[in-house]
Amino acid sequence: MGPCVHSRESGRTAEPMLRIALVPTAINNFVRTLLALGLASTALAIGPSVPAAMSVGPPAASLALERYLAGAANNAPWSEPNTVLLEIDASLPRLAERGNLRAIRRWPERQTPEYQVIHIEGAATVKQRVIAAYLTAEKEAAAMPPSSVAVTLANYKFRYLASSAGTPLYAFRITPRHKRTGLIKGELWIDGSTGVAVHEAGYLVKKPSIFIRRLKITRDISLSDGVPYLRTTHLDIDVRFAGRAELTIVESPWVPAQETVSSKGQDNECVDSGH
Repeated sequence: MGPCVHSRESGRTAEPMLRIALVPTAINNFVRTLLALGLASTALAIGPSVPAAMSVGPPAASLALERYLAGAANNAPWSEPNTVLLEIDASLPRLAERGNLRAIRRWPERQTPEYQVIHIEGAATVKQRVIAAYLTAEKEAAAMPPSSVAVTLANYKFRYLASSAGTPLYAFRITPRHKRTGLIKGELWIDGSTGVAVHEAGYLVKKPSIFIRRLKITRDISLSDGVPYLRTTHLDIDVRFAGRAELTIVESPWVPAQETVSSKGQDNECVDSGH
């Protein structure tokens, strides 16, 4: 294998990149597949507005859904071609092992993401089978056609559930129109003033394998002056005979001041993922 290093840019010394080597093991394959599906199922909405004849609850809720479906969330700071600070905390509860990663994700337009490690530590099993598997899955999800899994009218039915007191938030039950890979059944909460989906939670409707018990995904977006600035995703994966894997992924806009690569030797290691 070649050195785990990125090329020089703008006169700076090349810094460690997280290399994703593919090591075939059953659990890694299942975890990576599930992660890819879970990531793909949360694609941003890109689709037509709500038809005039469609009733989704109170007028304010209908307007919020229309703003969401019109693509109000498409300029999120963590989508391509933006650069973000990525923080992952992962664990395998049955083994009582944990690991975490802090990295910069650069995502050139129409390309797959690249990861520049700032800091990584924890149990080798977690780093290889969970964290690196997640990054592999993220690359694969980036290559999938967004329209096939986006939360839009073409893929989902929306049913109004409730609204919140105070800040105008509207909850909708989302149900896939077809039992297809990458789609979830759950809830979507939309900010009424911006059309941004600030909360999403649900389960995959189609399991890719009999060995997969469940994949639960919860995603929350924080707003600042109506603009998304922080996204937190929780993944809970249950694989038969292998137990659970838990991940918390936090994404925020990257600024140069955050790029402080540790001098510890552990930050220079490469991490393998399963395939």
